[in-house]
Amino acid sequence: MICFDERPCFLIGDTIAPLPAKEGRVKKVNYAYEKLGSCALMAAIEPLTGRRLAILNKHRRKREYALFMKELAAMFPKAIKIRLVQDNLNTHDFSSFYETFPYEEAFALSQRFEFYFTPKSASWLNMIEIEFSALARLCLNRRIPTFEELEREIAAFFKDRHLKQVKINWQFSLTSARQKFERHYVKVNPANKNQKD
Repeated sequence: MICFDERPCFLIGDTIAPLPAKEGRVKKVNYAYEKLGSCALMAAIEPLTGRRLAILNKHRRKREYALFMKELAAMFPKAIKIRLVQDNLNTHDFSSFYETFPYEEAFALSQRFEFYFTPKSASWLNMIEIEFSALARLCLNRRIPTFEELEREIAAFFKDRHLKQVKINWQFSLTSARQKFERHYVKVNPANKNQKD
């Protein structure tokens, strides 16, 4: 089982050069900044082993998604099916494979994956969001002005966590899910009120 998602990353530069850190003093950054563009980070994690893949792209299109999935499939050559948890974004489907690769290659790649989509407005159910939260706190918490620098920083972050095999201990059980979503089940069908496993 692999958890996948993508997130935007923004290139931010300083309009006034920061004052460097000195002995006994922290670096000082001016509040003024300039936006220098954006890019898209695609990332996947196997929560039980800590294996990761992350690629920073200048665009977020079907082509980038298909190329990422090809690389992800190559990480698991012996897997018959890769169960992929993802949201239902318009690029997250098999059509991306067919629009990017020749028919035979697209078909072979589509046979490797089994997609599981998170409900609308419930991306927090995807464990890759935990990884994105750590990335935001530990890597994206400063101004990074160029694509190349951002790519190096993100690669170093994911390589470190991959080598340390940082795993995700998911605590959200079926029982807690049913309690959390009961009001949605009841909205769909009133007979679902207080249903037990």
